[in-house]
Amino acid sequence: MVHICPVGAREGQRPCIHCKGPHKEQDCPLYKRALAMYRVKTKVKESFSGAAPTPFIGRFGYPNINVGILTPPDVTEQAWRYDAPKHWSHTQIAIPEIVELRTALVNSRTEVNIKNPSKMQQLAQEVAMASKPVEVEINLEKLPYFNLKFDHTAAPFGPTGSIKTAEITANPKVPIKIEKAVADTDLKATQAITELFQHGFDENYLTKLLSTASLGIGKSRRLVPTRWSITATDDIISKDLLTQIKDYPPINDFLAFTGEYFGNYYLVLLFPEIWSYELFENYVPGWKSGSVRWSTDYEPYRGRTNYAEQCAGGYYTVKLAVLEYLTKIRRQATALVLRFVTEEYTTPLGVWVTREATRKAMSNKPITFQNKELVLQYAKNYIQRKFGLNCHPIYQTSKIIDNFKQTKLSFFSTNNH
Repeated sequence: MVHICPVGAREGQRPCIHCKGPHKEQDCPLYKRALAMYRVKTKVKESFSGAAPTPFIGRFGYPNINVGILTPPDVTEQAWRYDAPKHWSHTQIAIPEIVELRTALVNSRTEVNIKNPSKMQQLAQEVAMASKPVEVEINLEKLPYFNLKFDHTAAPFGPTGSIKTAEITANPKVPIKIEKAVADTDLKATQAITELFQHGFDENYLTKLLSTASLGIGKSRRLVPTRWSITATDDIISKDLLTQIKDYPPINDFLAFTGEYFGNYYLVLLFPEIWSYELFENYVPGWKSGSVRWSTDYEPYRGRTNYAEQCAGGYYTVKLAVLEYLTKIRRQATALVLRFVTEEYTTPLGVWVTREATRKAMSNKPITFQNKELVLQYAKNYIQRKFGLNCHPIYQTSKIIDNFKQTKLSFFSTNNH
């Protein structure tokens, strides 16, 4: 459910001449995108060579979907930078620079049926398995068309063209553990992903393997659209971490974490209770709008039985980051997470942003409180001071807070002895 609440827009900002955003012209994502598109147009021919850092599996027309590889033309050195969410986050690369990198990726693709393996699928698998970008030679049917689209789940890319032929020109470097997981056709995909994650392979790497049908029981392997595989990977890893933390005792204190990335501000409240989780995503008004919208999803201790429709992929990325922290401290907790998206987040770049933003919050030192009233009052004051918003409607809607109001059975059990 999406709620609309009237709030006054900010004043005194001189908008960008390109997109009317609150930034300088040289920092405008639209300007950077146009500049990057111009540069890539001068490089892209019907035939080109480069190093492909990642495959991309489309979702439209399922089960007949497009399988492509994303390649910056004429780039072989440091091509890994074009698909490196953790690196972008750790080095604080700005939004326009990421837009410029992703715009330069040419999606060379062809249509494939998910049930019928093809040469293009095999090529995409080799790109997915490799620890470094794979050198390729691409021949397109004609010059690619330039139509950059932004997605709330997957990172954007540049021009798209239909493949005539594609060939790998150097041996891909594949880690031994990846080779073994791919070769084991008796190993379930969920088990392969959790084991590889435990050995240090991040979710971005694992998403590529899942999407290209590189993991799972032999005859059950199927291509999975990149958009779907991102959420599936987060969910698989989270479920494995949950089985661990449910054996741990609850935290001792009431904790509040704060953090920010690209104008995505996170306030994570942890309560010393058994596991449950709730996310509120709030879209803070600014130069684009005079109202604030919010959506929410929740899960109790036993988990969800359906997809988190309201918060979608972001729900699973945030959950993963919180569970990583709880696994690290070997505790469980009830987690109430509040996200505030401001006008600083000028361009949707995919749910990797929400994952990294929450990780940044969870890596900061928390503020400790003695009871839930104090931590909730802190959150209320923080939200009012930081965004000029009243969190009362959120508190009224929150299932977690409502659960706190109900008398627990443990109270009666304790008092009957």
